Amino acid sequence: MNAVEIEEAISQLAEQPFDAANFPYAFLEAFGNKEATIKRLRAGATNKSDLGGVLQTGNIHIATCDQGSVTETLRELKDSPATAKAKAKFVLATDSVDFEAEDIASGETVACAYPDFPNHFGFFLQLAGITTVQQIKENSFDIRATSRMNRLYVELLKDNPEWGKSERRHDMNHFMARLIFCFFAEDTDIFIGKGLFTSTIAQMSERDSSNTHEIISALFRAMNTKVGERKSAGLPNWADSFPYVNGGLFSGNMDVPRFSKIARSYLLHIGGLDWTKINPDIFGSMIQAVTEDEERGALGMHYTSVPNILKVLNPLFLDDLRSKLEEAGDNPRALLNLRKRMAKIRVFDPACGSGNFLVIAYKQMREIEAEINRRRGEAEIRSEIPLTNFRGIELRDFPAEIARLALVIAEYQSDVHFRGQKLALAEFLPLRAENWITSGNALRLDWLSVCPPTGTGVRMQADDLFSTPLDQAEIDFANEGGETYICGNPPFSGFNAQSPEQHSDLRQALTFTKDYKYFDYVSGWFFKAARCMDVFDACAFVSTNSVVQGVQVPILWRPIFALGVEIFFGHDTFVWKNNAANNAGVFCVIIGLTKQKKEKFICGEGFRKRASNINGYIADAPNVFVDRRQEPISKLPPMTTGNVAYDGGHLIISELEREQYLRISPNLASVIRPLTGSKEFIRGEYRHCIWIPREELLTKEVSKVFAERFNLVRSTRVNGGKIASNYAHVPYRFYMTNESLGNQILVPRVSSVRRAYLPIAFLDNRYIISDSAQSIFDAPLWVFALLASKMHLVWVNAVSGKLKGDLRYSAIICYNTFAVPVLTEKNKADLTRCAEDILLARDVHFPATIAELYDPGNTPEDLLHAHERNDEVLERIYIGRRFKNDTERLAKLFDLYTKMSESATPAKRGKVKSDS
Repeated sequence: MNAVEIEEAISQLAEQPFDAANFPYAFLEAFGNKEATIKRLRAGATNKSDLGGVLQTGNIHIATCDQGSVTETLRELKDSPATAKAKAKFVLATDSVDFEAEDIASGETVACAYPDFPNHFGFFLQLAGITTVQQIKENSFDIRATSRMNRLYVELLKDNPEWGKSERRHDMNHFMARLIFCFFAEDTDIFIGKGLFTSTIAQMSERDSSNTHEIISALFRAMNTKVGERKSAGLPNWADSFPYVNGGLFSGNMDVPRFSKIARSYLLHIGGLDWTKINPDIFGSMIQAVTEDEERGALGMHYTSVPNILKVLNPLFLDDLRSKLEEAGDNPRALLNLRKRMAKIRVFDPACGSGNFLVIAYKQMREIEAEINRRRGEAEIRSEIPLTNFRGIELRDFPAEIARLALVIAEYQSDVHFRGQKLALAEFLPLRAENWITSGNALRLDWLSVCPPTGTGVRMQADDLFSTPLDQAEIDFANEGGETYICGNPPFSGFNAQSPEQHSDLRQALTFTKDYKYFDYVSGWFFKAARCMDVFDACAFVSTNSVVQGVQVPILWRPIFALGVEIFFGHDTFVWKNNAANNAGVFCVIIGLTKQKKEKFICGEGFRKRASNINGYIADAPNVFVDRRQEPISKLPPMTTGNVAYDGGHLIISELEREQYLRISPNLASVIRPLTGSKEFIRGEYRHCIWIPREELLTKEVSKVFAERFNLVRSTRVNGGKIASNYAHVPYRFYMTNESLGNQILVPRVSSVRRAYLPIAFLDNRYIISDSAQSIFDAPLWVFALLASKMHLVWVNAVSGKLKGDLRYSAIICYNTFAVPVLTEKNKADLTRCAEDILLARDVHFPATIAELYDPGNTPEDLLHAHERNDEVLERIYIGRRFKNDTERLAKLFDLYTKMSESATPAKRGKVKSDS
């Protein structure tokens, strides 16, 4: 369950008649506990309570009690030995009147009236496995409001199906935007009289809801008509209490969908929420999901957290503004200059969604401006930062509307916070008609026409806040001498996830190449931003880390750097999670681009370091591009992919099946070989395969015993496409048959990035290596020492692709490009001894698996020492001493690679494979 679903379930529980015996189970069920789990608790099998309540191990101890004894009962639950023994995270007590709970670890408490406990649902989200709960706690209103807006939206579409079709979807979305404004306005005194909008509908509409749509339509018309003109417009007197809003929010189509009794009830419940708590930076993204059928299942999860947004905005320009504020001190002239500078800063998000980045940028700048005004003794003056300086492009029209509305709300809230409600109200209405968020395809629009750095060119419609500014009358918003910063979180979409329309978008945006189909979708935003850097100051985008790894680095960053653009900051890979339970997250980087001279730095979780240059791998090194190579750049033996079966699994046999076959005939041992790949080697798992690489090994006995398996292989290949069908006539052998005459090295194609060393195997020639691994046949031990080194891991970390958070190793990128100095025979002998020591240290700990031996923090001391000795020997070969850190290692490797590339056969750059 996600946070919104939990909130709905908790709210429904609070509305039901209180049942003391059932409450604990219903509460746990609301947080996603399955029926079988609840059944075992009811039966007492897993209920560990010693106080007659319900105690779920590792989660919560709940008790209902007599009225007036809630606080005492909570204390008893907390002091209970059973609570400690079961390691409960929470204790909870209620008597149907009061409700109290405590987080045992933090000591944080909740105490409220029973009907209000759903307001605190975020407090308990750990019960549902949602660990990133702090932001939900802080923004629980947004989730509650989104949940109810969703219920209303679904109910309205049920009774007005035509409003859900493409022809009327815009009208429906616009209607929802109007409602949001009205709910916010009636709780923040924009409408005089708290709850005016909701109470007017409750009083004037029939309980059977037959005229609800007519009442709402009349209110919308009133808000689009000046008070003095309402009588002639035929508007009822009871609508005169509502102010003239204008600004385009209430212009145009005044149709309102018909309401059922249920929909009317939902509307009144939504109005009953406290809309003063709305967070426009969060709520916008969430409400956006209400109107998108495919996203409603994950409702409430579609927002970017404020800390993640600030990872982009702070280094882009906010940190500089804050430092200038600190430098200014109390100097009135310096403060005034900074304020004037801020008034001309434009923030442009060409994939703005519902405006998260723009709203946060606006609020942060208002905070800095407010401090300037405070120091100058001008706390109440009007802000000089115009909303129209926060520009965006969004493909879908409803998020674009919500972005504009979110900025309007953010402006009002900032005015209230920094200047006081009286001044905020005096200047808020009527809304200004400027329009600054464009609905369109960012990869096909001219960004300079949407957000020109200076002068005119911003196209706006003077009477409609909620229509697209393209192809409309020009309004001059001069910004001479101002700054413009591009930011955002564009859609990522790897090659295989892109739609035909997205492929077409990239073809138009990536004008420098015909190989557009090998780029992530986000690459189009990077390239368009790079082309704007002659007139814009800087850009910072969030992206999946694939754009700084593997084959994408040369094909994307080479043409961008050729434009004279530099990376001035890079945020190392981090996990971008939403608040869904057990969400795996996306592995992202943040990249800042500019043509200006700026201090360069690389940052990450808990660190920030200056850099002389940041290349396309987010490394402090020259702009080196590691192109795919078909053979090693160093004097190393060739590496190849393991063996591909194309067998449907029928040539693979388990340890038990092997024993069964050998009982049939010991002669079969000659054609049954141990099979290993990445998973088998790392986890210590055993598998075997039928290995008949040549027809002369196919005896009558072998054919008879494995006849059924061979038939299944033949069938699999016949139906497996052109390549596989070409091998249907030899069902007894693998599609690819590589085997070593001597010892061999196995390198997993995918392995955890958490390990301090790559998990490399050194195997005898009995083993068949599967295609889940790379292999070096007839390999000398000194090569094992190279690949098991910190030097090689640093290189692989920098240039390889990633599969989620794991390393994705390939010969053409990781091995063939690895720069190794020319090794003397003594060097090889020293490395051979190091390799032997590593393998001996592993053997000492048999039967521990590689996964166990290289588990971070649990690697045996003797194995670590063997690796350290190997690293020292190898690094002295490189520079005569140990490297100080990975940054120095990588710099040396890039330098050596560059020198070796200049003298080596040019790497082939042709077409690339998306999984290389």
